[in-house]
Amino acid sequence: MSLPDRATMLRAFDTRDDSYDGVFWTAVKTTGIFCRPACPARKPKPENVEFFSSPKTALEAGYRPCRRCRPLEPTGETPPWLESLIRELESDPSRRWTDGDLRALGLQPERVRRWFQRHHGMTFHAYSRARRLGEAIGRIREGENVSRTAYAQGFESLSGFNDAFRKLLGKPPTGIDPDRVVRITRILTPLGPMLVGATDGALCLLEFVDRRKLETQLQRISARLRVYLLPGSNSITGEAERQVTAYFDRRLTEFRLPLEAPGTEFQQIVWSALREIPYGTTVSYGEVARRIGRPTAVRAVAGANGDNRIAILIPCHRVIGADGTLTGYGGGLWRKKRLLELESAQRDAFGV
Repeated sequence: MSLPDRATMLRAFDTRDDSYDGVFWTAVKTTGIFCRPACPARKPKPENVEFFSSPKTALEAGYRPCRRCRPLEPTGETPPWLESLIRELESDPSRRWTDGDLRALGLQPERVRRWFQRHHGMTFHAYSRARRLGEAIGRIREGENVSRTAYAQGFESLSGFNDAFRKLLGKPPTGIDPDRVVRITRILTPLGPMLVGATDGALCLLEFVDRRKLETQLQRISARLRVYLLPGSNSITGEAERQVTAYFDRRLTEFRLPLEAPGTEFQQIVWSALREIPYGTTVSYGEVARRIGRPTAVRAVAGANGDNRIAILIPCHRVIGADGTLTGYGGGLWRKKRLLELESAQRDAFGV
């Protein structure tokens, strides 16, 4: 994998820019240690820093991993200090948590809050509450009455249960259609964590968590599909994780998942054309416009490309500028470059 120019990497390293996490790794000659770009450790002099495209190449050069930023762990992976809480949360999603409970596990509530805010867009207590409501919707779908569900999910009263539903979803539990719930969870990839979202019937979201327009995309999914977004997983998110993992491991070149991607008629036409671009190849925006019979709609094609909410599966990363330059990728141009390099290497190796 190619690296950005040295000046760019030094600037990112100096400012601890975590958007470059996964793009390169830094190694310090005087300590023999390599780190992530945003490692909080003390910064060395620029002349003592060198850069690598992967932890493997840093290890092969004789450097050892930093114990502070843990560069061998996948980007976005749950840190060891949080694992006990995640296990407790998954074993009993209905549990009501207090700051005292967190301290009893040896955790600082503020530290937990910051991690969940950064990786899930909400505090731990908000995430836990949303998980409880998600479990409640599942119970109601299975025929359990609302009162019994409220107490089973740790709510002390039916009115408190109804208020929590209204605050999060805008409706009481009896007004929620369980079939219109999108489960949202994180999956880890070599290019950083992604959010995956799906109803019980189709995938409707796959996007990198640091995408700038992510919050807007979530709002559009909620409005256009008339669904409710809740933390959790289902069979579709699980299968999406399996296939995405296989894709990055170079074991899969064609995805087989039901998709639900609402948009305008024009967007639907463009997204359909994107799915026809063969693995390991690229086309220009102008070529996509010609393929859909709208040769003058190049800018509109680029706009539809940018509004794609299902990255990789609807391969907008395979569309490039007319002069061959990489432009316009919501997940960051460095990711677009890495995806194309991955597919090109696989195509050349196996003649895909």
